Amino acid sequence: MTIRRILIANRGEIAVRVIRACREMGITSVAACSDADLHALPATLADRTVRIGPPPAAESYLSIGAIIDAARQSGADAIHPGYGFLSEDAAFAAACVDAGIVFIGPPAAVIERMGSKVAARRLAAEAGVPVVPGQAPEDQSDVSIAGAAKAIGLPVLIKPSEGGGGIGMKAVHDHRELPGAIAQARREAEAAFGDGTLYVERLIERPRHVEMQVFADDLGQVVHLFERECSLQRRHQKVIEESPSTALTPGLRGRMADAALAVARAAGYRNAGTVEFLVAGHGDAAEFYFLEMNTRLQVEHPVTELVTGLDLVRAQILVAAGAPLPWRQDAILQRGHAIEARVYAEDPDSHDLPQAGRLLLYREPVHPGVRVDAGVIEGSDVTVHYDPLLAKLIGWGETRDIARARTIAALEQFAILGVRTNVGFLIDLLADERFASGEIDTGFIARKREASGAPAASVVPPEVLAVAAASRTHGSVGAGTGNRRPGTVGGGEPDPWTTLRGTRV
Repeated sequence: MTIRRILIANRGEIAVRVIRACREMGITSVAACSDADLHALPATLADRTVRIGPPPAAESYLSIGAIIDAARQSGADAIHPGYGFLSEDAAFAAACVDAGIVFIGPPAAVIERMGSKVAARRLAAEAGVPVVPGQAPEDQSDVSIAGAAKAIGLPVLIKPSEGGGGIGMKAVHDHRELPGAIAQARREAEAAFGDGTLYVERLIERPRHVEMQVFADDLGQVVHLFERECSLQRRHQKVIEESPSTALTPGLRGRMADAALAVARAAGYRNAGTVEFLVAGHGDAAEFYFLEMNTRLQVEHPVTELVTGLDLVRAQILVAAGAPLPWRQDAILQRGHAIEARVYAEDPDSHDLPQAGRLLLYREPVHPGVRVDAGVIEGSDVTVHYDPLLAKLIGWGETRDIARARTIAALEQFAILGVRTNVGFLIDLLADERFASGEIDTGFIARKREASGAPAASVVPPEVLAVAAASRTHGSVGAGTGNRRPGTVGGGEPDPWTTLRGTRV
């Protein structure tokens, strides 16, 4: 099968990333744009642009009918969903197939199977992969959920069965907190995902969050592309990711990779996916538990690309067209260290509240060993309708110390005016001595903020939940501040192709 024209059913930096891959492969790219994005960067870079509806995501990027109509109108023979929006919607994947359009992702049945945390846990356990002890009562009453929590033993985590991005997740350490936590988790799950089904699992204290990138083709080949450390999170949203993980020994890495492959095979997986784990303990004696599987490309995929030298989006397109995987497992190697920092338009001093406005100044750093994936340029508008991710800055180095130093130096040169961003917050995290030593876990940011007196943001602000409900967690509900170190202004004129550059050292 030959794919000649791809409709990109997404926006921002991931749309730009797919456009780049299409251009390199000689494939015509079509940007699907809401009215808010008709003049955004993806629309200017794509070979064609097609309108899909008004700004609200429910009427554009989340409308299956609008996306399918756009593909037909533009003559696209394939759709790349990016991440977020409809990327993990089984009905959308099925609708593409019914319309005779290639869906660049796993089959609808796999998306549905792995989209339920309950079903995914069951599949992992049957494949011999350890899972966190937990229950999903058939009786979904508050009394039954509370009973499950007491049976498992506190502390527990109450989580929505559907959705992701940390929305609706509530940690409970005291029985008296259960009624309120259950009610709030259910409200948030229903608002964001349209499904209030909950399950309860044991809360692993101070775990690491480590994920394994997997890839599979139609010919039965399944490989892993090593791990990404994703422990630096706020409200369960990733902020900084890196590879390799400082927590993994060669032995532990091998066991986790085998577990990820077992899950992918058991699921009948195809295309790019990620198996996420919680890691407790240190060294070869550490224990790991299956958390969930993301049936799509991850926001943090550039980290893997930099340490392996492989192009994941290109491989996605090839596999979707029926080609075999372009790599063998023994040829996939980790090389050096990469760290990704997500640059958001948000206010870290106000519970990471998303910001909106026009980018009056936007200068990306040009620094050795640094790649910037962005969806904006100077003059771009950051709207209230979508996730406020502006760019991802990824630093590579022969060692972790070099990668960290390059990432910090590049962030210090990242000049953004017009909206508050989280650049200063990112620099502070990367410069922290505890991060430098690799001693991190999923509670790192919350403890750091609590120690400094900054907002811990333990409760999701209503504004943040509203954005999540509207966009179904497009990437992640995310970070930003104009808080930069004084005297650090990047040079150079705005250039849309800056988003496509990046040194692959």
